[in-house]
Amino acid sequence: MILVAGATGAVGGTIVRDLLAKGESVRALVRPATDPDGLAAAGADIVRGDLRDPATLVDACEGVSVVISTASATSRTDDTPENVDARGNANLIDAARDAGVRHFVLISSVGASPDSPAPAFRAKAAAEAHLRASGLDYTILQPTPHMDVWFGMLIEMPLSMGQPVTLVGESRGRHSFIAQRDVAAFTELSADQPAARNATLVIGGPAAITFRDVVRAYEKALGRPIPVRSVAPGEPIPGVPEPVWGIAAALESFDTMIPMDDLARTFGVRLTSASELARTSRLVAGPRG
Repeated sequence: MILVAGATGAVGGTIVRDLLAKGESVRALVRPATDPDGLAAAGADIVRGDLRDPATLVDACEGVSVVISTASATSRTDDTPENVDARGNANLIDAARDAGVRHFVLISSVGASPDSPAPAFRAKAAAEAHLRASGLDYTILQPTPHMDVWFGMLIEMPLSMGQPVTLVGESRGRHSFIAQRDVAAFTELSADQPAARNATLVIGGPAAITFRDVVRAYEKALGRPIPVRSVAPGEPIPGVPEPVWGIAAALESFDTMIPMDDLARTFGVRLTSASELARTSRLVAGPRG
């Protein structure tokens, strides 16, 4: 039995469905107020629990051999990274250890550090440290920024509203953006991959690109030019939540250029390019459903 925490999120939901399609027994840990009907219909065993309440995690971990945690407060507005990413994951790690779980896979983030100025990255670093000290066999995955999230916010959302794309500064920061389906693929394979045993792996996409490169990929996919405007680092980005403005500015202050050929070959993962994501986006392919 494989337990997936954060199962109703984009990455967690993909992992649950992929594992079920491969014939695995999957238990989805969902919060009390979350609707799990889609996961249940796909064949997942649903268990209610809250990472902030250790008592609710005991039954969730019973009979489980592998725990996968995609849980994070970064996509939520009702909690904090300290509660979910740090303490919540620590509670789940402890419950997994006490239940005799064989392997724990944690999705963290590139940039996770106890010295980071960003609370989310400090919280993720705390969860990593707790897992390494737990005595469990583990895999920690540190993905680069997700294509689906950033391309959706900065490119697809304004275009869908007939607005120009807004980029920060000269947009020279180069990043190996990774597709969420590729994060899911590496996660699914980690427990049985020798290269992932008790390892921390930085994972990214096939090439380090700028947001200007991303705009060009969407222009090619759409067959038309895209209007672009720029704002200074830290200035408002129309339609984008205020906490993201600083992160977008930070992405222009450093590069994440991750060589992925060897790791992708070892895991057997075919990495998704920015051009491929653009071609299959809602803007080009229409609504998915």
